[in-house]
Amino acid sequence: MNIAVVGTGYVGLVTGVSLSEIGHTVTCIDINEAKITKMRQGISPIYEPGLSELMLKNIEENRLFFTTDHTKGFNNAEAIYIAVGTPEKDDGSADLTYVEEVAINIATQIRRDTVVVTKSTVPVGTNHKIKDILNRNLKNDVKVNVVSNPEFLKEGSAIHDSFNGDRIVIGADNEKAGDVVEQINTPFEVPVFRTDIKSAEMIKYASNAFLATKISFINEISNICDRLNANVEDVASGMGMDKRIGSEFLNAGIGYGGSCFPKDTKALIQIAGNVHYDFELLKGVVNVNQKQQCLLIDKLLDRIPNLKGKRIAVLGLAFKPNTDDMREAASIVVTKRLIDEGAEVIGYDPIAMENAKSYLRHEMVYAKTIEEALENSDATLILTEWEDIKNIKLNLFNTMNYPLVIDGRNCFSLEKMRGQKVEYHSVGRPSIHYNREKLNI
Repeated sequence: MNIAVVGTGYVGLVTGVSLSEIGHTVTCIDINEAKITKMRQGISPIYEPGLSELMLKNIEENRLFFTTDHTKGFNNAEAIYIAVGTPEKDDGSADLTYVEEVAINIATQIRRDTVVVTKSTVPVGTNHKIKDILNRNLKNDVKVNVVSNPEFLKEGSAIHDSFNGDRIVIGADNEKAGDVVEQINTPFEVPVFRTDIKSAEMIKYASNAFLATKISFINEISNICDRLNANVEDVASGMGMDKRIGSEFLNAGIGYGGSCFPKDTKALIQIAGNVHYDFELLKGVVNVNQKQQCLLIDKLLDRIPNLKGKRIAVLGLAFKPNTDDMREAASIVVTKRLIDEGAEVIGYDPIAMENAKSYLRHEMVYAKTIEEALENSDATLILTEWEDIKNIKLNLFNTMNYPLVIDGRNCFSLEKMRGQKVEYHSVGRPSIHYNREKLNI
């Protein structure tokens, strides 16, 4: 099938490449000429394992194309995917400016009956607004239908998720349009769940809000474990054995970040407010997450009350491993707070450092290696559980002025750390004290 995908951000590019891999002819459209030029060469603008390889393969097999020309992109397209950004407004609601602009573009340029598929995360009721915009602006005698097809990709494993998803949600008020989208997705061999448009829109928000709730819940449990000298990992394992609960998203840490959970939780609170419902539980989830990002600073200040002039290593800047995404990353809050406290901050990330520079505009030093970051540091904070950080040779911590490690992702086992000359604090687990006195470094 001929498919156009408007928007080559994270969702749009992964969607377009994956659809080409299952045999469709896909044209990805973006207004950024420089970006399009690079993608035509198979160069992905985002870091996602396996994505560049699939881009090159499908470009070479003439199934994947890139253009800035909407007319060219829409030519012969039987389905057009909307995958543009819906950034957060100041009040937490989703900004639909780009979605509406795409809808007008589609309406004025299509010359055949078309199914418009919304991949962008949009508030409940948006797809009906899209259809109204399309019908008001149609220039040719064609029929257009709208289908909600939300994405459930995890950054860092998006390619795998595309071909091994739990379900494909299709929300359609027109059965034939829903059939078209189901046919498009059949080669993925992933279970399809069909419903109405509004329910499909809500499934996306409800899913992300529930997962965010699970994360904030286990983080609250971890904070209690800290005070009781219990081990949150054992608690989470015991909880996760209950099939009603499950073990996923029960990893205590310094909270969630990225482009989805923070934005979608706030948007759902706003959606609820629009129908005069106070979503108190989700407000609590958001508040817990915001506090959790500062947990490591509190632990650090407990050991070094005055950070002025102290050299603090920060390992991991991206919001999670296997991505260069810095959106809502804990490192943004943590490094700013450290610098406000007068510390000299040296950061390391295997992938995200260039991207980090546009988010971490305050003064900090970037290390080329973990070794460089650790050497002569007065403390180390671990913010992202990259494999090369989890696999650090632990004797490297002895190159620090004092081996104080505060681990926000529980990267190391307590058994392993007890055998090291390291003072080690983690999240929701007993601390390992190398020197119990307040530090006077």
